[in-house]
Amino acid sequence: MEKENKYFVLKQRAVPEVLLRVVEAKKLLESERAMTVQEATEKVGISRSSFYKYKDDIFPFYDNAKGKTITLTIQMDDEQGLLSDLLHVVAVYKANILTIHQSIPVNGVAMLTLSVEIRSQTGDVSAMIEEMETMKGIRFVKILARE
Repeated sequence: MEKENKYFVLKQRAVPEVLLRVVEAKKLLESERAMTVQEATEKVGISRSSFYKYKDDIFPFYDNAKGKTITLTIQMDDEQGLLSDLLHVVAVYKANILTIHQSIPVNGVAMLTLSVEIRSQTGDVSAMIEEMETMKGIRFVKILARE
């Protein structure tokens, strides 16, 4: 039976250290063209075999997101202006809002489903989500889908 490629979205704290170091090594290789794989792996403290084993399997979320649609589910307090502030964050990062659906608040809490298109001019998607998560009145932000 043929193996399917499956993708998972994880927060950084859930990713094993070796994979995070592979990402660091890849960044070093991209930023310092004259650096060898051996030098980059030594600098981040992993073996070359670990680098080659995982280099095609891990990448920062925003690196592969351009031209994609990301659907977020957000639990938020029912406060005047909070939705506007949240949409302002999306605008600052230059993501294109495709759909917005907010449930009727129950016990002062509403669920929001937000689909955004990530364009070439869109900033760091991870930073955008982190900024949303830190807003007063936002209980959680989860990535529901990426197409």
